[in-house]
Amino acid sequence: MKSHHLLIASCLALGLSACGGDDEETIDLPAAPVAAAEVPASATVSTTAYRTYVASLVNSETAAPLDVNKVVAPTSETEVAQPI
Repeated sequence: MKSHHLLIASCLALGLSACGGDDEETIDLPAAPVAAAEVPASATVSTTAYRTYVASLVNSETAAPLDVNKVVAPTSETEVAQPI
């Protein structure tokens, strides 16, 4: 009877040790989107494009600052002003 328990315990130990898996397994994560350092030219084409771009910006304490030195916000004499 003891040899039967020893045989079962040995088989269980062998079975569990085979299920350990690969130590070098890596998980491929998608690349994080790269934040632009400058406002794209397409954002200054119209007031609607500018408003859409500004609304899509995310407030972050850790992101690099956006260079707005050369940005001139577009204006329109015919469009109704929209809140940002």
